[in-house]
Amino acid sequence: MLKQVIEAMDFLDNPTITGKDIIALFGQTSGVSAITKRIQGDEGYTDFIKIIFSGTTGKQAGGITPTLGIIGRLGGIAAYPSRVGLVSDADGAIGAITVALKILEMTKRGNNLPGDVIITTHICPNAPTEHHEPVDFMGSPVDMETMNKHEVSSEMDAIISIDATKGNNIINHRGFAISPTVKEGYILRIADDLMRIMTMTTGKLPVTFPITMQDITPYGNDVYHINSILQPATATIAPVIGLALTAESAVPGCGTGANHEIDLAEAARFVLEVAKEFGSGKCHFYDKDEFSHLENLYGKMTVLQTMGRETY
Repeated sequence: MLKQVIEAMDFLDNPTITGKDIIALFGQTSGVSAITKRIQGDEGYTDFIKIIFSGTTGKQAGGITPTLGIIGRLGGIAAYPSRVGLVSDADGAIGAITVALKILEMTKRGNNLPGDVIITTHICPNAPTEHHEPVDFMGSPVDMETMNKHEVSSEMDAIISIDATKGNNIINHRGFAISPTVKEGYILRIADDLMRIMTMTTGKLPVTFPITMQDITPYGNDVYHINSILQPATATIAPVIGLALTAESAVPGCGTGANHEIDLAEAARFVLEVAKEFGSGKCHFYDKDEFSHLENLYGKMTVLQTMGRETY
């Protein structure tokens, strides 16, 4: 996957990059469709991208094999003209496009996945920056509700949200880490299948990261969030995991020269293997029976997917 990482980074490292430039890479291939839509916000615009790969027995082909969603979550890939080059926050887009480039190559060779794969992200080379503790983040020209509207699809039966998660003092591991599964307001246990695949693809013990109740609530409710990695979980009933690109030290999301090719390649390879096994029914993001039992015992937790109840 290192080849695709280098290609994705080189392609995105351009102050005039647009969504149309990205989807042009995916044209003229059977079983692949790509669209882009520019959305104007209060602080500029961004180009949303959606790439759909049809599986051999997926829904696009009239089958029933589940669909995996892969979201490259970020504020912006760069902050031109105040900063030159890709920022740390670009990892989400780099990771998503890397996986898309690899699946495109596989598709052209007739090496198709069983289930459909939907990959979404957005491209903004001149995004704003914003203050955050312990280090500054990248902002976005559009709000989180708009991001979820264009990146989260009801067709996704499970979601991997890829996001740079280096701007904190909680994770002290260089590479990538996965979160517990989040579904409809519940933080569930970390999926054994995902840890197994992580061990297989990295050759090392799995690395996970903690999340809190605050992290799975929507932005804008005046509580602290580690970052936006689990915001897709506020807009879907599908199980969601966060795949965090991590560092030993706190790295600003708006810092340049902080995208690590080897880490991105390992993360993308993990995502691809999950896509293979999820479509084959060999990888599960959560235990359905246990989830039903939790809801029977404690009720719905979907209030955590909302802005909550105001207290006066």
